[in-house]
Amino acid sequence: MEFNYKPDGEVLLRFMRDDSFIRGIMGPVGSGTSSACCAEIFRRAAQQARGLDGRRKTRWGVIRNTNPMLKTTSIKTWLDWFPEHVFGKFNWTVPYTHNIKIGDIDCEVLFLALDRPDDVDKLLSLEFTGIWVNEAREIPKAVIDAASMRLGRFPSMKDGGPTWYGMFMDTNAPEEDHWWPIMAGMTPIPENIPQEEQLMLRKPPDWTFYQQPPGMLELMDSTGKDIVGYKINPAAENVKNLTPSYYEKIVQGKTKSWIDVYILNRLGSIEEGRRVYPTYNDDVHVSTQPLEIIESLPLFVGMDFGLTPAAVFAQRMPNGRWLMLGELVTMDMGTQRFGELLRSELHKRFPHTGDIHFYGDPAGDQRAQTDERTPFRILKSLGINARPTHTNDPVVRIEAVESMLNRMVDGLPGLLLDPSCKTLRQGFRSGYHYRRLAVSGEARYEDKPSKNKFSHVHDALQYLALGGGEGKAVLGVSPLKAAKVMKRDFSVWDMRGSKRSAGWSNLRQGGL
Repeated sequence: MEFNYKPDGEVLLRFMRDDSFIRGIMGPVGSGTSSACCAEIFRRAAQQARGLDGRRKTRWGVIRNTNPMLKTTSIKTWLDWFPEHVFGKFNWTVPYTHNIKIGDIDCEVLFLALDRPDDVDKLLSLEFTGIWVNEAREIPKAVIDAASMRLGRFPSMKDGGPTWYGMFMDTNAPEEDHWWPIMAGMTPIPENIPQEEQLMLRKPPDWTFYQQPPGMLELMDSTGKDIVGYKINPAAENVKNLTPSYYEKIVQGKTKSWIDVYILNRLGSIEEGRRVYPTYNDDVHVSTQPLEIIESLPLFVGMDFGLTPAAVFAQRMPNGRWLMLGELVTMDMGTQRFGELLRSELHKRFPHTGDIHFYGDPAGDQRAQTDERTPFRILKSLGINARPTHTNDPVVRIEAVESMLNRMVDGLPGLLLDPSCKTLRQGFRSGYHYRRLAVSGEARYEDKPSKNKFSHVHDALQYLALGGGEGKAVLGVSPLKAAKVMKRDFSVWDMRGSKRSAGWSNLRQGGL
């Protein structure tokens, strides 16, 4: 028989020609990555050297995160290319299997879903020539590592061994903190994770990652700041295999976060909800270059406690602009460890900054009740003299940040993010949102932002804004005047006042 497949795109072509042990390709919807991976299995099977019996034997695994997705997407795409009436009967009992025997090709393909325990056990016990991971953004890095041990095991070396073996993966754009963009070098390795986890995220030399061009390009207004529409990208791949106006039709009625991920092939998250800060604009509120620390200005630190404590570091310019210099995001960490990590970050990133003002949730941390210590007392024992904000009202907190976003000073944004503030940025874009309620016939949302991995660092930002005087500004007091009021030094343990500075002197007394 004659099997014809030609990748429509330079990136697709380079991906298929690559012999790396593990390779991945990230592309927009409709870019042909799944079809390329299907064709790659059959191409490599046809290139396998004949064994002693004259057969080209290979065994392949296809992995998807859930059984429904495996059946409705991965297997469907596979059977579109390899229909049963030509390539033989497909076995629909678990594990789903397609045995293709055409000419001297003897190709066995097993389809495995990670939500089936039996399939997971099968994955860790079978011997494969190669594995295709479909929609890898849904697959944990640990599964990729475990699957890599099963590669190159079929056919056995006594039967000649595999001519080529390895793993190839395809995906739509994942979130910025996913293992894929970190290993691909698109985002830095997080510093605040154990050394062992950092080693797992370093790209080995025989791993290769490819990124396809976006399906469409943004159309900007005359100022170059606002998006007014989208147009087809002349460099988009696989368009020859798409219906006319494919992208123009599917982009209609979609949110910006959806378009960013599925059409523009940008890292991000898709959340079903309404953004807390609709006035936020990536092109306006994110600096293109790292922000410089101004040593003559005080540093403001906003903190959120709980099981996932977070901190935001910022400086306020004399004209009222706020520069968000960095963030500290943690997981499963108590206040004691968080405080120690916070001190280390301050010493490393802001060694020459003068006064430092710390602000946190006035409600305190419920977890600390087990030893009758509040987070503020725990931080004080580490030399961090933190202050509670004057209110915990979520409306005032959100409005305080909103006032910073809406402010323009001499033609520049009142709030500017350093590019390193990845979680804050993702939260602004879509992650920090009001969850949509399941109400038929109308769009209704919860009245408080959803608690997720973005909410903690945004809570910290809100406490920073309140501590910096923005909460007073919401109530009609100018930010600079409010900041002077908030500067008054006081202790949460002695409301009559304290002579101790909130700056570096306390940190040094704490052993920094």
